[in-house]
Amino acid sequence: MPDLNESDSAVAISARRRISRRLLPYLFGLYVVAYLDRVNVGYAALEMTRALKFGPEVYGFGAGIFFVGYFILEIPGTLLVESWSARRWIARILLTWGVVAMATGFVNTPRQFFWVRFFLGLAEAGFFPGIVVYLSHWYRRKEAAMALAWFITAQPISNILGAPLSGWLLGVKWLGWEGWRWLFVVEGLPAVILGAVTLWYLTDWPHEAHWLTDAERRWVTAELERDSQMVGTQSPPRFWQAFYRREILVMVAGYVCIVTSIYGFTFWMPTVLQHMSHFSNSSVAAISMLPYLVGLVATVLVGRSSDRRGERKWHTAGCMAIIALGLAVSAHLENNVPLAIAAFCFAMIGMYGYLPVFWTLPRLYLGGVAAAASVGFINSVGNLGGFFGPYLFGYLVKTTHSFRAGMTVLAGIATLATVLIASLRPPDIAEGAHNRAGIPIETSKDWNADSPRL
Repeated sequence: MPDLNESDSAVAISARRRISRRLLPYLFGLYVVAYLDRVNVGYAALEMTRALKFGPEVYGFGAGIFFVGYFILEIPGTLLVESWSARRWIARILLTWGVVAMATGFVNTPRQFFWVRFFLGLAEAGFFPGIVVYLSHWYRRKEAAMALAWFITAQPISNILGAPLSGWLLGVKWLGWEGWRWLFVVEGLPAVILGAVTLWYLTDWPHEAHWLTDAERRWVTAELERDSQMVGTQSPPRFWQAFYRREILVMVAGYVCIVTSIYGFTFWMPTVLQHMSHFSNSSVAAISMLPYLVGLVATVLVGRSSDRRGERKWHTAGCMAIIALGLAVSAHLENNVPLAIAAFCFAMIGMYGYLPVFWTLPRLYLGGVAAAASVGFINSVGNLGGFFGPYLFGYLVKTTHSFRAGMTVLAGIATLATVLIASLRPPDIAEGAHNRAGIPIETSKDWNADSPRL
């Protein structure tokens, strides 16, 4: 039998390959559906706001209130993935959000729009951080960024696929219903179907995986246990550490800022493009694919670079700085459509590039239930920025009659996020950490021993 402690053994190679082939394509598909149901309101707004006579502040509030509902159940949902069953909880999320997403096609008043978006946030709460925690059941920290990168590519791909689909659905009128209503119904249905599939397809833990060999199960379980013993924190980590550690609180603040900028931009991008270009709905949807194609490439390249270099903080902060610069430049290109699109593409490098690296940071400071709680805490509070961003942008459009102020403010908020993440201290400096055997940890290999100690 090969030595199971060797990372390059035949068992290790086959286990990693089998896990990736089994889990990543399926989780990728789930996230495509999830993200499409979250952001398709941006394309529906091209017709819905006119049909229902919604002003920019009504649309901005409705688009953003999703994240208020999201906030309420985020931490409990993440903990259930860690301590109960990822398979059952993710299936529940899919079923409920699919039903609520389809119900959006039936709204007629601002109040109905607000409520259905709020309940969509409740239904989807815990999905993304739950998947982040779930992947930690299968991948070691040194492989985490690349695994997350392949999963997160679903975000830009959902927009690449969703843009032409949404543009086409906006033009249909089946059974006397407007296209924007069918958009919500058609794009919400796959979540209901996948909810049922998830119950039998996913496996909660490696030791339960019948699709791995006995040797592979033993290797994965042993490696993950060894990995968990090297977390830069006191042992054992307690649940409540997630809510007072300085580094976690800095991540929360940084994530609030960056999500405010990103969702403020992405929910309004189709409307901004149409205002600038006066193109048709289908043309705007097609053009909107370009920035997401750039983001798709950036997700993989940044995740790969971070894993190869064993560096996390500066990859994250650098991507956030790119967002700030791209939005700041685009604010002054309202009358130059090609250059504005180029600026949007540049900003999208950071909007997707930072994600797989950022979500490896909590595991450098905490492990176990505390790590799961920290992921839920960061994502729940941080995603409130998804409420503030679209609403703030809509308010600025209404008061200034221009998109320039909104882009400038979002760029400033992204700059603040960059500064916050750059202020994170390495795990050994942050805690004076020991592993679970009581041995001091000098510097986390996943941080970067050569990076300056702030």
